[in-house]
Amino acid sequence: MLALILDGRTAIDGARQGIELCLRTVIPSLFPFFVLSILLTSSLLGSSLAVLRPLGRLFGMPDGAESLLIPAFLGGYPVGAQNVAAAFRSGQLTKPEAERLLSFCSNAGPAFLFGMAAAMFPRRWMAWALWGIHIVGALFAALLIPGKPAAPVRLTKTSPHSPASALNTAITVMATVCGWVVLFRVLLAFLKRWIFWILPAAVQVAVTGILELSNGCCELLAVTDVSARFCICSGILAFGGLCVTMQTVSVTAGLSLKPYFWGKLLQTLFSLALAALIAYGIWLPFGVLSVGALVIKLQKRGSFSRVFGV
Repeated sequence: MLALILDGRTAIDGARQGIELCLRTVIPSLFPFFVLSILLTSSLLGSSLAVLRPLGRLFGMPDGAESLLIPAFLGGYPVGAQNVAAAFRSGQLTKPEAERLLSFCSNAGPAFLFGMAAAMFPRRWMAWALWGIHIVGALFAALLIPGKPAAPVRLTKTSPHSPASALNTAITVMATVCGWVVLFRVLLAFLKRWIFWILPAAVQVAVTGILELSNGCCELLAVTDVSARFCICSGILAFGGLCVTMQTVSVTAGLSLKPYFWGKLLQTLFSLALAALIAYGIWLPFGVLSVGALVIKLQKRGSFSRVFGV
């Protein structure tokens, strides 16, 4: 508040930049995808999808809960977490089940990734690689976050949105996203004025993305090295930013977010390691994380002593 009073010009400039960013980039890039993803998600959530059952078991989900993977990977932040919380509040998931699902069911959707992040890279395959890394990173977190065998569940079939309803929902979501973008753009304006000028461009972009994902992605072109840009984008997509964390907190009342934070940490570390392997051919971080994950998983299953004789 004191900064707003003493340096109102910076706040006004930051808000203006945020509004321009929304009008020129965020809304054109995301809004059509939001409408389509809402239509698709509402049509399939709660359906009995045999094709997703093996994937649900791979993620360690209760039988019958695999349709939650649809909003988890197509709906974008924080739609996946919101659907998990709704299933918990309706009594279809227990609290431990819901909290574990939060560790990997809240992810960036293709609307954001292909609508905005893809524009920051010269080759289309990079966007597909980022999405693949994102999904594999969530699987890595799911494999390491412990969970007890769960009884089968049956999620309530949702009523599909009409095009008009999907449009209204997308407008609401878009307004929320733009509000957070403008708010964090004001914060970033003060940081750029007081602190960022002494930091390298890559660090500025990374910090921006840690605070707010949309602003971070829009700043990626400031990093001239495409490989470094690829790694930074992979990391901030996995983490989601503090802005997304606030949105997740607001839609998951009654659930502990400790598994969510652990899941995001694991997903971010693995995504950075895999991105470094693809971009630079640096295999050591990826190898260490993969071997460590295998050892931990074997220990949790009681298989380590049987496999290695210790």
